[in-house]
Amino acid sequence: MPLSAEGLRPLVEVGHPALSVRRQCELLGLSRSSFYYAPAPETAENLRLMRLIDAEYTAHPFYGSRRRTVWLGQQGEAVNRKRVQRLMRLMGLEAIYPKPRLSMPGAGHRIYPYLLRDLRIERPDQAWGADITYVPLVGGFLYLAAVIDWYSRYVVAWRLSNTLDGAFCLEMLEEALGSGAPEVFNTDQGVQFTAVAFTGRLEQAGVRVSRDGKGRCLDNVFVERLWRSVKYEDLYLYRYEMVPQVGQGLARYFWFYNEKRPHQSLGDRTPAQVYWEGRRGA
Repeated sequence: MPLSAEGLRPLVEVGHPALSVRRQCELLGLSRSSFYYAPAPETAENLRLMRLIDAEYTAHPFYGSRRRTVWLGQQGEAVNRKRVQRLMRLMGLEAIYPKPRLSMPGAGHRIYPYLLRDLRIERPDQAWGADITYVPLVGGFLYLAAVIDWYSRYVVAWRLSNTLDGAFCLEMLEEALGSGAPEVFNTDQGVQFTAVAFTGRLEQAGVRVSRDGKGRCLDNVFVERLWRSVKYEDLYLYRYEMVPQVGQGLARYFWFYNEKRPHQSLGDRTPAQVYWEGRRGA
């Protein structure tokens, strides 16, 4: 399983007698900028604002930076739109609404079609989706990614990272594919999911890659609902302080979510019941 940038950095030995830092980074597949990168901590004030923005985004993901700035002003927060835009970019947040030219990929990225238009989802592993969300800590923040089965709402795999480096999404994908593979894998246009390593791994597994396209503002609605459940039922309740705590807490929550939490849309069955019963009956 490939390591993230955080996992690769300790493997580089500065002052190695035979290999330069540059050569070690090349051998490990780690960019030198990632090796030398030291994230500057956000101020306590910005972290406080980011927690407010995250909570409001979870409740109203269709608000953009303009309306979110107005909302913050109504809460007594003297903050301008430019600052809100910067914090939203840092958090990886974007308003959910139809946008023009959304289907334009990054430079050098292959264009993938949207494959789920009018498709009736009627069995497990027919379609998976993935997304990333912001995780607030008392003194910092992380990013959380998850793969969800659209039919059963079952969380197939998840990962935490302290950067938006795409390696942690690739780790998550490897874990997910270890238990099976979907017919179609759908994501948004985020660089973590359009990376050649990510799409190439899906194609290697025989999975058809689908991309949210122009006007497809609700394609990952199941993942958005998952984020709302995770935050209101775990993250906002426990206000984790340390990375190990949030990892342990989310491990407990996702087990509860999959195995114990009934879903009205599933006939009050759990995602695990629907997912595994469907797979056995396939």
